[in-house]
Amino acid sequence: MAEVQGFLFPRSATGKSSMIPPPPWHYCGDVLSVEYRTDPERVAELLPTPLELDDEDPGRVAVAFLDLQSCSDSFEELLDPVCSQYRECLLVVRVKYQGQRYTRCIYIWVNQDFAMVRGYHQGYPKKLGSVYLTRPVTMGKAGPRLAPGGRLGASLAAADRRLIETRFTITGKSDTAGILFSLPGLHHRWMPAVESDGTQSMDELISVGGYDFESSEIWTGDVELNMFDSPTEEFTRLAPREILGGYYRSVAFSWRQGKTLERRLPAS
Repeated sequence: MAEVQGFLFPRSATGKSSMIPPPPWHYCGDVLSVEYRTDPERVAELLPTPLELDDEDPGRVAVAFLDLQSCSDSFEELLDPVCSQYRECLLVVRVKYQGQRYTRCIYIWVNQDFAMVRGYHQGYPKKLGSVYLTRPVTMGKAGPRLAPGGRLGASLAAADRRLIETRFTITGKSDTAGILFSLPGLHHRWMPAVESDGTQSMDELISVGGYDFESSEIWTGDVELNMFDSPTEEFTRLAPREILGGYYRSVAFSWRQGKTLERRLPAS
């Protein structure tokens, strides 16, 4: 019998059925983010050992909405857009590990299965959701201009419930885009053992970071942010105490591999 092929499941004789192709993966798209301060203790409760709170503004959180397109080195996905286009919403904080600073995605929702499974490989705790983000335009009336006064909105829903919504009014350009993409990411890859006895068959602390990063000019502005309770979510424990600002820009980057920082082997 021949060995089955594919970067991830389902593996097959040809490998074409795999949920995702092998890296490198290339990304580009638009990002609307809102940053705020919350109770640092609520951030700390989400950090497993050996992670620590960042000692610089430990309660700082970024909520980001992304409208993205991605592909592998074959670029075939770009000719079949259902395999390349997706949207996601994520919450990001800053953490420390062995004296080094990282960002950490603590919650994330995405609207495509291939992006969700790819995120599991990279250590992102992705769930399915419905994400929308206003697209700016250069002509006509059916969209805002990227200029002072332009207004954009974004929303997240999951399990038939509206979870997060924001409105952003551009006031001018910015020299910074906040904490998003500012540091390498620090994530976990977990998989419970099939015996379901409380042990893990995979328990890894990993670092991920991209290359060939590009950014457009950055717009800042006034923001409104609303979060709504849900019986299946906990992110409102990170409710805002103070809104710090909002940012909009386009980004592009590539990803090939991460780095395993700690690996806890299953008990024999």
